[in-house]
Amino acid sequence: MSADHDAALYRAIAEGSPDAFIFADRDGIIRLWSPAAERLFGFTAAEALGRSLDLIIPENLRARHWEGYRRVMATGVTAYGSRLLSAPALRRDGSRISTEFSMTLLSAGDGPVYGSGAILRDVSERWAREKNLRTRLAELEERCGATAPPPGSLAAD
Repeated sequence: MSADHDAALYRAIAEGSPDAFIFADRDGIIRLWSPAAERLFGFTAAEALGRSLDLIIPENLRARHWEGYRRVMATGVTAYGSRLLSAPALRRDGSRISTEFSMTLLSAGDGPVYGSGAILRDVSERWAREKNLRTRLAELEERCGATAPPPGSLAAD
């Protein structure tokens, strides 16, 4: 396969995926915004491209995000490269959603990092169900006056 064919294949995967693909340069400026990112966040590519990641980062999380982002861009080292991350995000209408995402740092071989790519999905419904279950479990435990024994304890066997 040729490099052009490979590039077309990667583009088709990114554009056809139900998960959002975003790439931001080392300054945190959005340079790639997939059709699924449009559906997830409500911003068209034309509205998102060239703008800061602040577009989707809740204001109360921005300082922490940028501290970590700048450190990773400078060092090329992240603890999150092989982990699934969870974070709230903003939609165009101002509503918050719960997301899970994986990220990758991009560089030209041994050169400096030139940005970060992320694959994101909305997990708001699952998060709300799990929160509801945790609340219900806490209420049941309170009513019974006891908590479940820890796994592996004699009382649990």
